[in-house]
Amino acid sequence: MKKALITGVTGQDGAYLTEFLLKKGYEVHGIKRRSSLFNTDRIDHLYQDPHEKNVTFKLHYGDLTDSTNLIRIIQEAQPDEIYNLGAMSHVQVSFEAPEYTADADGVGTLRILEAVRMLGLTKKTKIYQASTSELYGLVQEVPQSEKTPFYPRSPYAVAKMYAFWITVNYREAYNMFACNGILFNHESPLRGETFVTRKITRGIAKMSLGMQDKLYMGNLDAKRDWGHAKDYVEAMWLILQQDQPEDFVIATGTTTTVRDFIMMAFAEVGVKLEFTGEGVNEKGIVKTAASNSPLKPGQEVVAIDPRYFRPTEVDLLIGDPTKAQTKLNWKPKYDLPALVKEMVAADVDLFQREKLLKDAGFKVLNQFE
Repeated sequence: MKKALITGVTGQDGAYLTEFLLKKGYEVHGIKRRSSLFNTDRIDHLYQDPHEKNVTFKLHYGDLTDSTNLIRIIQEAQPDEIYNLGAMSHVQVSFEAPEYTADADGVGTLRILEAVRMLGLTKKTKIYQASTSELYGLVQEVPQSEKTPFYPRSPYAVAKMYAFWITVNYREAYNMFACNGILFNHESPLRGETFVTRKITRGIAKMSLGMQDKLYMGNLDAKRDWGHAKDYVEAMWLILQQDQPEDFVIATGTTTTVRDFIMMAFAEVGVKLEFTGEGVNEKGIVKTAASNSPLKPGQEVVAIDPRYFRPTEVDLLIGDPTKAQTKLNWKPKYDLPALVKEMVAADVDLFQREKLLKDAGFKVLNQFE
């Protein structure tokens, strides 16, 4: 039985990858940070009581900023594969917490590589480093491939650039099987609530149920290459199954504006949107809506808040997945309309249940008045 160790196991990618590897017959070890609140919602359905027999999913407390802790966990787990998915991964927040971002996202990768080297596991353990399309930042060519020069535009991207090159360095210096997956934006119903796609689908779901009036956005002209996280975790696994360690761009090869993503998401709840104005004065107005919708024609439902603009914007990202398609035989199963449909439906279901619980609670309270 192969053993895998996943940092960031409680995140979107960690959850999907854990499920994927368990189905492949792996024993999976996950590292999660200690918190006063439970943060395991995405993996609760996979959890196994450690008192059971033949447990194949085990959690460890750890942090990418704690090298001795990482060494201990890697020594105990003796993994065949390490997937370093843990990071402070929110680009906007990285401007507010640049030092922590550098420590966790940049030096954290070094700590894992060095732990594997120090423990004498360089021949046994393969390492996947979660790189990012944000490395391209101020893009030098369109589309972006493995050979496109990097131009990071945020503390997050700069930290990830260090992580990318230290992975390459350890691969070349110590003959380690260490690879970078340069993943473009990948989303799902498990995406964090503050990331733009999930913010959009949550807001629209709430508006369709009369629980929210308006969605506040930043740069609507930003273009991104959006795929489904389920497809992208399969690519991570494929990268570590190759005979030689190499770096791969994982992308759909299609780019879409934030504005168009919003219009697609509104269409899923029966609302046709039109935009008027420019810059900070741009507004999204309901053109038509389903007869049973709380949203009405002429209603303003999208507005611009300058606080959501980045200090240095990344305007266009579109990946060239040719190498992944040819060498990994990887092809995404989801397109963007299917992804949007799934995300909106999941959030509508989420808030319908929340609304029912609230209404039931009010009824119970009223009985005691």
